[in-house]
Amino acid sequence: MKFEAALADDTVLREIGRRLARHRIEQRLTQAALAAEAGVSKRTVERIEAGASTQLTNLVRVLRVLGLVPGLEAAVPSPRPSPLALLEQAGRVARRVRPSSADPGAEPWTWDDEPGPSGPPRIARRAPDSDDPEAR
Repeated sequence: MKFEAALADDTVLREIGRRLARHRIEQRLTQAALAAEAGVSKRTVERIEAGASTQLTNLVRVLRVLGLVPGLEAAVPSPRPSPLALLEQAGRVARRVRPSSADPGAEPWTWDDEPGPSGPPRIARRAPDSDDPEAR
């Protein structure tokens, strides 16, 4: 039987019980032996195999003895992170690099937005060196 969302709860529980009973028998364990190893009563194993309701801890104990706990990963997978969470985890990626202000080799730039003594504003130009008389 394949588990479907439309199946009734009691049908799902009976199928789980049947599958657990088959695993127990394949491992050549009696209900009493399984109960003793799992630390539950024999009646609890009977109830689980019959598809009756039981405490979740008792089911986990039985699954552990049968070696089926790793199968819970497929039954109840970890939630996947959202695309936004993945982006936040990845961190920010640099899209450009700016020279640091302490870079000694960088020449200063000025933006002549305001009219100066020589006329209308000009586009960007390199600031003149104070030692170079021809740059003025």
